Amino acid sequence: MMSGMSIRVIDTPAGMLTLERIGTHQFRAENLSGPAPVIFGGQILAQVVVAASQSVPGKEIKSLHTVFARGGSPEHPLEIDVEPLQDGRSFASLGISARQGDRLCTRSVALLHDPEPDLIRHGTNPPAGPGPDQIPTRSGGHPWWELRVVDDVDMQDPDQVGPPELCVWSRFSQVPAGLAASQALLAFASDGFLIATAMRPHKGVGQALAHVTISTSVVAQTLSFHEPFDAGSWLLLAHRSPYAGRGRSYGQADVFTENGRLVASYSQENIIRHMPVGQAPTAGKRAKY
Repeated sequence: MMSGMSIRVIDTPAGMLTLERIGTHQFRAENLSGPAPVIFGGQILAQVVVAASQSVPGKEIKSLHTVFARGGSPEHPLEIDVEPLQDGRSFASLGISARQGDRLCTRSVALLHDPEPDLIRHGTNPPAGPGPDQIPTRSGGHPWWELRVVDDVDMQDPDQVGPPELCVWSRFSQVPAGLAASQALLAFASDGFLIATAMRPHKGVGQALAHVTISTSVVAQTLSFHEPFDAGSWLLLAHRSPYAGRGRSYGQADVFTENGRLVASYSQENIIRHMPVGQAPTAGKRAKY
């Protein structure tokens, strides 16, 4: 059963990342405005990052593994339940559920840590390519999210074929203060590109067909945060999809600052399949699937 609370739709990073504490280990989260029939998965990831950070003050989020169980309705608020699993000197862990009433949307396990001095250090280098100043700007779907796609790849075009790789420069405005806000906004950004990356080598398959004639969804995602960063500065999201088949795809990405420092990585398990019988949307509409 869905929560009976009214939803206050928001459209700013601060609004998305401001959670209402409604219990010792429970938060209420508002939804971003938009035309989609389901809540954007990146919004839930961002809000789960904030809930984790607020639940263990004094430690940074190291990693977040999330299973997307069901889609959420934009017409109802999210309730985020945090279950403390362990809190020690160096590490803490949490189980986190995002739900609407008794409908579970996501289930996450968050690992937090207190960083320590280096014993060893290395980091992979970013792929060669143009910087953000050399690429046209695109909207990320919100006025506060700016994207620049390397090689001007059109992710929507089913007939534009290329390797299963996609590099995107990302920058947010209106970023709230604190590392957790930047981690949350990177989590928001991380949800949107690995399905498109897997589609690139396959003619006749593209993002424009998703939820129209093709069923796509993120089913699990893992984020790892390596170093502090500012989501208000340019970050290069370097995506690759080493496998697609059997109605699924797998993708990975590394995140670099403009000066080439590796700050985060993420991976995704996805659905990319024919639209199930009876679930195709009516003309001009998008399915939830």
